Parts: sequence; C-alpha cells; structure tokens
Amino acid sequence: MSSASGPVETVFGASPDPKLDAFLVSKGLARADETARWSALAGGVSSDIWRADLPGRSLCVKRALAKLKVSADWQAPVSRNAYEWAWMQFAVEHCPDNVPRPLAHDPEAGLFAMSFLEPAQHHVWKDQLLAGEVSSKTASAVGRLVGRLHAASAGQAQVAKAFDTSDNFYALRIEPYLIATARVRAPVAGRLTELAERTIGAQIALVHGDVSPKNILVGPRGPVLLDAECAWFGDPAFDLAFCLNHLLLKCLLSGAPRDELMSAFAALAESYCAEINWEARETLEARAAALLPALLLARVDGKSPVEYLTDEQQRDHVRSFAVPLLQQPATRVVNIGERWLESFR
Repeated sequence: MSSASGPVETVFGASPDPKLDAFLVSKGLARADETARWSALAGGVSSDIWRADLPGRSLCVKRALAKLKVSADWQAPVSRNAYEWAWMQFAVEHCPDNVPRPLAHDPEAGLFAMSFLEPAQHHVWKDQLLAGEVSSKTASAVGRLVGRLHAASAGQAQVAKAFDTSDNFYALRIEPYLIATARVRAPVAGRLTELAERTIGAQIALVHGDVSPKNILVGPRGPVLLDAECAWFGDPAFDLAFCLNHLLLKCLLSGAPRDELMSAFAALAESYCAEINWEARETLEARAAALLPALLLARVDGKSPVEYLTDEQQRDHVRSFAVPLLQQPATRVVNIGERWLESFR
C-alpha cells in the first residue's frame, strides 16, 4: 500500500537515498544535525514511499516511479507526483480531516512529504474488508467524502486548468484497464474502446482516479483518502465505479459476507449520489453503471489484475457477468449490485 500509514516492509535505518535526507533539510522538515530513520512502506506499485522517523516526530516521503512494479510493461510519467501534491492541497482545503497534511514538495525530484498517520488509529479499509469486517457506515462515509470533493470542484475553471492531466490519466487508468482489456476480449472490444473515449473526453470535476479500499484509511474522524497520483479533471463517474468495483470483487472470496458487502455497495452509492449537485443524478449514475462492468472485467483481464483472485473459476465468474452487461448496459449501479448478488445463488 502506497500510503501515509500501513505496514512497514523494510527498515533501512540510514536513508536509501541521500537526496531524501537533503530534501528534508532543505524544506525545513529536519535539522542538518538530525538523523532520520527510514522505513519502506509496503504495497504500492507506482511509487516508493518511506516513513522517516525523526526525534519526537514522523512523516512520510513519496517518490513516483517511471515504471510501475507489475509484471506487464506499464510506464507512467513521474509528473503525476506534482498532481498528487496539488490534489492533496485541494482536498485538505475542503475536507481537512480526510486527507494527510501536505508538508513540502520538490517538483524537480518528483517527491513530496506528508504527515504520517498512526496505523493503530488508521486502519486500512481493504484489510478490514478482506477480514470480513464490513461496515455500511464506513462505506457511506466514503461515498459522501468522494461526492463532496467532486461537488467542490465541478465546473471550476481554475481547477480544470490545474489538473489538465489527460495524458497521465490515460497512461495510468484508461490504457491499462480499458484498452488492455479490449485487446484480449474481442467480443466487447468496441464497447470498451467507446467507454475509454467517452471517459477521457469528459471534463466535469476533479477525479481522484484510485478510490480503492487499499487507499482508504478508516480513522477516528472518518475515512482518509490517499494516493491521488491519477488526479485528473474529468468524469467523476469513474471514481464512483472504481470504488464500487472493489466491493463487488470482494464477494468472490471464499466465505465472503456477500449480503453485507452489497449493503455497503448500496450505502456508498446512495451517499455519493446524495452529494451530486452539478448534473442530473440519473446522468452520472448511468455513466458509472456503464463503466462498472468494464472495470470489473479489467481487474481480471487488464494490466492490473486483482491479486486475491487466484482461481480461474473466480475470474470466469467475472467474465460471464461483465460481458453481457457491457453488451446491454444497466442504467443504475444498484441494479448491478442486485444482479451480482444473485449471480452467486
């Protein structure tokens, strides 16, 4: 998990790169006579992220990678680090309890520092879901948070100009998810390409681009949203569909509490839609409902397959469900959730 919290993977002690220490000193985050103890945080594929422990305080430093840590050849521009920094500044202005505090940024080096959130108080939502701990209250809070950020940015020309990042979003989301899947699923290739073109052409609100349970911490003041490397002024329906997709996927695990997961699915969708004030709810929900089966299929046949679906029978379940929905789209996400639950009976 590339985040401001989470499990520690490797403890370096000394810095893994002297430039990191120099960054802290140059930005006034550490004194020249202080020695930081560095630890690599686990789980991310698109960036290196470290916890830096200094006397009496801790913080996180994040640096984007040019080649993502996946088996497929997945390149992405490191300029996304600056856009993530800008997204954090936007989010902390509108929802200060729900984003790490941005501390310092070096655009030339492609890295920034942010507050460290103690793991004992900030639990990774993905870990809770995988353990069968499903809370509709948490899901509702996530939907509300994402909707509020979209509402704060919708139609804002200055935000649109600051996040004119279609190239980044294409490299990080459209190509590895929709286009890559179209290459291996000929019967729906045309539909996937159409969705890709429609999505990348939208300019409506500031999209986070990776609203996944692995990037959401459940904290004492509500959910904390991390990892906005894909930030883009585009189609907010993408964020809604992207997050809902993960709740669908968790149903495939053995012993998964499917009824509870689908209750959380409905709660997230409803709380998000209650925040829509920039366009008709029906219009946005229809776009999300069209994207949802495409993203579902992408997580088994795209460049970023979900790691916990290891059985081909699970992947075939996704394909047999998603392909017909791509060919005959639904218009409401709640109907997709109902049909998904029914597919297990």
